[in-house]
Amino acid sequence: MMNKIIDLRSDTVTHPTLKMREAMMNAEVGDDCYGEDPTVQRLETLAAEKVGKEASMYVPTGTMGNTTAILAHTHAGEHAIMDIECHIYYYENGAMSSVGGIMPIVVDSSDGCPNADVVEPYLQRSPTRYPKTSLICLENTHNRRGGRAIGLDRMGAICELARRYGVSVHLDGARIFNAALALGVEVKEVAAHVDSVMFCLSKGLCAPVGSMLAGDADFIQKARLARRQLGGGMRQSGVLAAAGIVSLTEMTDRLIEDHDNAKLLAKALLQFDQLDLRREDFHTNMVFLNTEPLGISAEDFAERAAQHNIRVSVYGPTTVRLVTNHDASREDVLYAAEVLVDLIRSILNRAV
Repeated sequence: MMNKIIDLRSDTVTHPTLKMREAMMNAEVGDDCYGEDPTVQRLETLAAEKVGKEASMYVPTGTMGNTTAILAHTHAGEHAIMDIECHIYYYENGAMSSVGGIMPIVVDSSDGCPNADVVEPYLQRSPTRYPKTSLICLENTHNRRGGRAIGLDRMGAICELARRYGVSVHLDGARIFNAALALGVEVKEVAAHVDSVMFCLSKGLCAPVGSMLAGDADFIQKARLARRQLGGGMRQSGVLAAAGIVSLTEMTDRLIEDHDNAKLLAKALLQFDQLDLRREDFHTNMVFLNTEPLGISAEDFAERAAQHNIRVSVYGPTTVRLVTNHDASREDVLYAAEVLVDLIRSILNRAV
């Protein structure tokens, strides 16, 4: 058994690189609430350029980034349309409603991107009889849809519809660089048609803390006020922003290694017909596994994997998620694949 613990629960478990730690130690700082932190300023300029937007703002977390975006785009009592499995609706503890007074309209689609023909009737409703729908939220890559990279044609159709009705579009692009690599396009193209985009520095890009919210200058000014309402005003945050600069200059292209490792892992599991896996479902750095055909719960599967120093994420009663990341090398992933294949084979043999 390998002594090292191979953590495939998420790409949030990644540690900052040595270069990030050195950059943090040497960071030039100031009080960001006064707009005086030069390292934060450099990060915000760089982030805006990366996604092709006019301005950006550094926030402690992706959830705060999404919430400030919603607050800046909407007013209390209005509606926002989103996929029923999206992160904003599923994981952010109702922040849009409890903090912003926004009511979600959730729609279901197989790839996580709402269909225009489903969304349009909500945009056509009488403003004198129904709350105004002022925002559409998209997610790319889409976590709970298997780490799926949403095609630009699908996103473009929704954005074009939103423009026709004067509705804003916000993109939860926590893993937008993964999406761009999977789609074979520049990250600017993924963000091109949306009004705002949030992306994380602390997932596959390995920074210890932080996310970015980008849009036009007026929007970011509104978002800064919303960030302050949420307690997100920071002081000498250049210490953290310095790691984010390394993320954006050195870590984006290497995400393809995570994609390749996920495909290796998936390939090993595809040998089991009982699991009903499809090669085309593995877009980025995530592999989802249904444990129901094995006759055990996801919790039980995770516990058995942990006995071999493989950590996986329980994503539902019978759903397990494995996420390849910077801190799990090719050797680690091959070992994990071997262990999981043996584990699945032993479970199936006992069931015979």
